Amino acid sequence: MDDESAGGMSAGARARLIGAGYAAQGLGYAAMMTALPSFKDRQHIDDTFVSVLLLLVVIAAAGGSILADRIAARWGSRYALASGLFLAGAGLAGTTVWSPNAIFAGILLAYGVGLGAVDASLSMQGVLVQARLGRSVMSRLFAAYTAAAIAAALIMSGSLESGAGAAVAVGVAAVYAVLIGVVGWRLFEPGRTLRSSVAHAGSGRSLRPIVLVCGMLIFTAFLVDSAVSTWSSVYLQDSLTAAASVAPLGYAAYQAAVLVSRLVADHVVPRAGRVPIALGALAVCGIGCGLIVALPAIGAAVAGFAVAGIGVGVLVPLAFSAAGEAAMESSDEVIAKVNLFNYGGALLGAVLLGALSEPVGLRWAFLIPVVAVVATLPLARRVGHLTAREPAIS
Repeated sequence: MDDESAGGMSAGARARLIGAGYAAQGLGYAAMMTALPSFKDRQHIDDTFVSVLLLLVVIAAAGGSILADRIAARWGSRYALASGLFLAGAGLAGTTVWSPNAIFAGILLAYGVGLGAVDASLSMQGVLVQARLGRSVMSRLFAAYTAAAIAAALIMSGSLESGAGAAVAVGVAAVYAVLIGVVGWRLFEPGRTLRSSVAHAGSGRSLRPIVLVCGMLIFTAFLVDSAVSTWSSVYLQDSLTAAASVAPLGYAAYQAAVLVSRLVADHVVPRAGRVPIALGALAVCGIGCGLIVALPAIGAAVAGFAVAGIGVGVLVPLAFSAAGEAAMESSDEVIAKVNLFNYGGALLGAVLLGALSEPVGLRWAFLIPVVAVVATLPLARRVGHLTAREPAIS
């Protein structure tokens, strides 16, 4: 495939720019999440208020994903991504100063809409540039997100340690998001507009198996991700009585494993095939969470979180790649629909495990991701046979 993309920019250079978009997303989200304790103190809000805000952000993000689909259909995913980055950056900037809680909630909702638009359109862009390059790069694009999230945590730590405050780290993420949005407004992949895909109108029914199969892979991956991200430190500290300095190590091990697996997956998946890797990644997720349940010890739990991270790191880019390539002419639409499963999994992983923490304990609550993995395994076998067939013309 020709390496020169539209506008005279090489596909390789455009892939690096889209990778910078993934980094902007990871930097902003991690900065926002690690700033929550500072926000609580500044805004004088409690954990319940924060939980409601985060729920509303997730709902807003789902709406942003749908909005990205509409923008992409009319003008192309280039503009959906750039607009999402502008809105996310503005939302991040708005949180750096005190405001009445009602306005602060509105700012977070705006950030959520931007986050959802970026979520969906980044994967649209990644699928397009991967097709243009003719080789697998989605895992490395997602690796940029993970590396930036780790960097954001370190920047936040340094800002708080130096006394500069959380606003500095969040402000850096805001400026970076807007900067990438400005550059990408003209240089991201153009995307597929409604006019360019009008010949495929009416093929929605043939897209449903693709959306279901790949969507469930995303749902399960984000259920595991949310379970570990939300509850790993709490489980280590409260259930296993780990020291406060040890409790974050489960999440750190998880993110490190996600990063490593994404750095190598683009070399492994094309050689081994998507079906074996999808099945293997799901199994690894289940084994990691099963290890947490089976061995209630600090070392085993940290190892379990890391093992789960290997599976999640591979599964997410694999599912988006499979969805986009199975329906290349409708890839923006399919990616937007598949991305919605992200929020269902994230909510279930955070909320259901929390609800079960009192009656059965967090240890046994980690069986929920195991059950989800087992239920998704039969669908993973179909990932290699997905195709968007045009409906018959009578």
